[in-house]
Amino acid sequence: MKKRIVTTGVFFIFLAIILGAMAAHSLEKIVDEALIATFQKGVTYLQYSGLGLLILGLNDNRLKVNLKWVYGLLISGTILFSGNIFIYVFHEIVPALKSFVHIVPVGGLLMIIAWGILGIKLLRLK
Repeated sequence: MKKRIVTTGVFFIFLAIILGAMAAHSLEKIVDEALIATFQKGVTYLQYSGLGLLILGLNDNRLKVNLKWVYGLLISGTILFSGNIFIYVFHEIVPALKSFVHIVPVGGLLMIIAWGILGIKLLRLK
């Protein structure tokens, strides 16, 4: 589990850097500034999730809690949150993509639940 969590964290950080660079250097030719800021929000949360997963994975042995649910919820939440923000940003080019914005809060809620579960598990440790 540790290797999978760390690898996912590293991948999320890797992807966030690439997408952040894309937002900084290419998106202004395609979408307006407000949507670039929205895209950057997705990048930020992708990076936060990556860092969180990296920290969890590297401290897996110390935490002494089962991270299976936390891991699954964080991945699902991050993909739904950041992924749908990335898709939504292009709705001016492809109007059908506008509806993807409605999925974003579900992703945010899953991330909140994941961190909440982890907090409760840590509080219950003796």
